[in-house]
Amino acid sequence: MSLPAGCAALALGGNIGEPARAFAQALAQMEAGGAARVLARSRVWRTPPWGKTDQPDFLNMAALVETRLSPRALLDLCLDLERRAGRLRAQRWGPRTLDLDVIAFADLRCGDDRLTLPHPRAHERAFVLAPLAEIAPALTLGGRRADALAAAADMTGMSVDEAATRIVRGF
Repeated sequence: MSLPAGCAALALGGNIGEPARAFAQALAQMEAGGAARVLARSRVWRTPPWGKTDQPDFLNMAALVETRLSPRALLDLCLDLERRAGRLRAQRWGPRTLDLDVIAFADLRCGDDRLTLPHPRAHERAFVLAPLAEIAPALTLGGRRADALAAAADMTGMSVDEAATRIVRGF
């Protein structure tokens, strides 16, 4: 299954500062600016660091949004929200205040140096799959449904962070 026209799946992550507040503020700013309407928010998951492991655990969540923006304009908005949240790109897979990734956009398939849809590695990452499966279980990534991918993923060390979820949903 793909997403309806004008809908996108986003993955949010962060592990320094107050990531849950950064998630809530980013989604609120998308809505306040009229760029997107949040259709669904997953719970917030606490996940061990991936790639570069000598850093604090991450918080991760997913959101479905409806937007009139093009995929690249949505990406630009995500990058701007990251900058506003204090994101510095000092190290690959390093600590961050906010990471916003466009995972899928409607049924679009594209790829260039700025944006590949669906996200080329989302189907391999438990920290994306667990939250995404909550709100878009039938979404197809890498040829398989998000819920099936999440069920098969290694979720060692992952857990739902109820306090962070309340922050994100309370905004």
